[in-house]
Amino acid sequence: MNQLARQEDTPASAGILATQQGKRLIKDRLTQYGVTVGGIMVLLALVLIFFYLGYVVKPLFESAKIASGPQIQYASNVATIKLGVDEQNEVAFRASADGAIIYYGLTPNNQGVMANYQIEFPDGASPVSATRAMSHQQLAIWGLDNGQAFVAQPGFSVSYPNDKRLISPRLRFPYGEAPIQVDYQGLPLLGLAVGASEEKLTFAYVTPGEVRVSQQQAEVNFITEEVEWYAESGAITNAPSQVDRLLLTPDQRELILQSGSKIYIYDIRDVESVTLKQMLEAGEPQAKITDIELLAGASSILVANDNGVISQWFQVLGEGGRSYQRIREFNAGFAVSQLATEYYRKSFMAADSSGKTALFYTTSERQLLTFDTQMSLSGGMAFSPRSNSLLAQGENGAQLLMIDNPHPEVSWSALWQEVWYEGYPEPDYVWQSTSANEDFEAKFSLTPLAFGTLKAAMYAMLFAAPIAISGAIYTAYFMSPGVRAIVKPTVEIMEALPTVILGFLAGLWLAPLVEENLPGIVLMLILLPLSMLASAVAWHFMPQNWKLKLPEDYRELFLIPVLLAVGYGAFLLSPSLENLLFDGDTRAYITNDLGITFDQRNALVVGIAMGFAVIPTIFSIAEDAIFSVPRHLSNGSLALGATQWQTLTRVVILTASPGIFSAVMMGIGRAVGETMIVLMATGNTPIMEWSIFEGMRTLAANIAVEMPESAMGSSHYRVLFLAAFVLFIFTFIFNTLAEYVRQRLRDRYRAL
Repeated sequence: MNQLARQEDTPASAGILATQQGKRLIKDRLTQYGVTVGGIMVLLALVLIFFYLGYVVKPLFESAKIASGPQIQYASNVATIKLGVDEQNEVAFRASADGAIIYYGLTPNNQGVMANYQIEFPDGASPVSATRAMSHQQLAIWGLDNGQAFVAQPGFSVSYPNDKRLISPRLRFPYGEAPIQVDYQGLPLLGLAVGASEEKLTFAYVTPGEVRVSQQQAEVNFITEEVEWYAESGAITNAPSQVDRLLLTPDQRELILQSGSKIYIYDIRDVESVTLKQMLEAGEPQAKITDIELLAGASSILVANDNGVISQWFQVLGEGGRSYQRIREFNAGFAVSQLATEYYRKSFMAADSSGKTALFYTTSERQLLTFDTQMSLSGGMAFSPRSNSLLAQGENGAQLLMIDNPHPEVSWSALWQEVWYEGYPEPDYVWQSTSANEDFEAKFSLTPLAFGTLKAAMYAMLFAAPIAISGAIYTAYFMSPGVRAIVKPTVEIMEALPTVILGFLAGLWLAPLVEENLPGIVLMLILLPLSMLASAVAWHFMPQNWKLKLPEDYRELFLIPVLLAVGYGAFLLSPSLENLLFDGDTRAYITNDLGITFDQRNALVVGIAMGFAVIPTIFSIAEDAIFSVPRHLSNGSLALGATQWQTLTRVVILTASPGIFSAVMMGIGRAVGETMIVLMATGNTPIMEWSIFEGMRTLAANIAVEMPESAMGSSHYRVLFLAAFVLFIFTFIFNTLAEYVRQRLRDRYRAL
């Protein structure tokens, strides 16, 4: 023996052993470094994702900025009725009360007067009033002392000579170059408001002693094929004697008249019988109304007071129909003398005569900025079409203010709190990012998306967690090794099934099946557990000689025909139950009798479909945790007289509880981030209802649907990244909580 040992312990064998140990050490070191570098790279990737999402989201919460721009000097001090700026902030115009329309260059290479137009009024007639339509219509209107009105549309034309952009003045007369006869008695138009469309013009005007409405309707003569205008007019019999301001909505259905501290709303759809719809006490106590304006979209009225308070009013549907209500107010901190609203967004600028300005956004209830122009403001203000500049008029000229305000609609309250949007009966959580209407206001509440994410995860876990954990316990503790070797890989293979297939099947096959057989589905959920308990009782009381004839290792397989039979029976009984309990139509009963909305693609369908996607994750981790419990613990418990059930509940499950909890949290993380199943198996409606018969919209599904449609850098685009950031935080919190609780459970039951 010693001789053999001495023969093996030779220099050659020692060298071979040293070589092998060196290779093994190199492999160990490479593995160690590889795992370490891989872990660091994963953590680095997570950190980079976090910072990139923050980088894209950060501009949403940056403050608006304003700076002084080019100035314009006027040659006359005639009152201004309308100002305008082109989209590129290169050319501006001013329309004055005497009919002059002057264009000014704003670039360093093109300053001063570019063009000068003069409206030719009829002989013997002179303007006694002037007004403008809403910003996007770009109309200037003069009311004459002979009852006529002149309508012009100053604007801009863009051309590209020699591949260079050239913005030129353009003056159009959309309703003809001749004046329009508004008052057929020839009375002077002392006050004037206009609503315009291609085929219709409505004038509200003040004459000595009354307020009248005239409507001009265009019709095509079928013989001459020429456009002919037909007029209708009527007096407002109950109008107040004092008229301070008049406004007409662009749809030409309502006249808004301000008299002192009161605002009168008239229905002018029938100009021969104008009716008073509502009278608003819009003024502030011990304050005077200084200006009223229509917000973009003409659904809201802004009322400015000389105490600095600006109130917003819009129509709300109540028991007596739609009526204007005071919704919110803003405080500028100075005596507001005039307002200007943006073309399309719900922003407005307030200013006083000394040059102080404040920019607000109504829906987000934000004061975006304040700025002192260092000039006396009188005569009006006008935003550019892109809302990136404001032309403000002073005493002897005007100044262009450059505004950087890309995301005014986004604020913490708009994202997470109830907001009262125009046309809604009450404040609500709303996500609606797009619409076909250019006056549409995007609504970016993330609350219904976060709610939908949690709702989908909850219903998925209600279905998946009991099945997966129960299956894992039985497979790991009770099932025979032969059957376990088949069942466990089969369930784990389910995890590789594409979720788009599950979503497709859930949306096109499962949803109609559930809708048509809802009583059978509910009955099956009740009978399946009861049938399993009944089978267990039957097995317990089965004669011993019968049990010996059945293969003990495969006894759980005898449940399969029982479950199939019970499920098939539940579906067969579904029509009978529906006729007996729900008058033959379960959906109608739920909707009409119970008052619960029923959607075909609802949370029940999502819970079942997502449950099948989540079950393999929970089952695999939980089964490994239970199966890995040391055998000496269970054997020791059994040896001390405990039953298998006592050993399972008091030893095995407690020892495996960290792993089981981790499995559940991994399942929740999977459910929270699921996209395709929710996208295809729900109506994808962003509602906040816990009802199992209604759908939802989740953060992940919303990102998948809307990201391809969003314009890069827009508020919509950045809010979608914010939704991804919230989803990232969700999963981070779930995983962190899971690790914390797992560690606590591990420390607690380590002594077992």
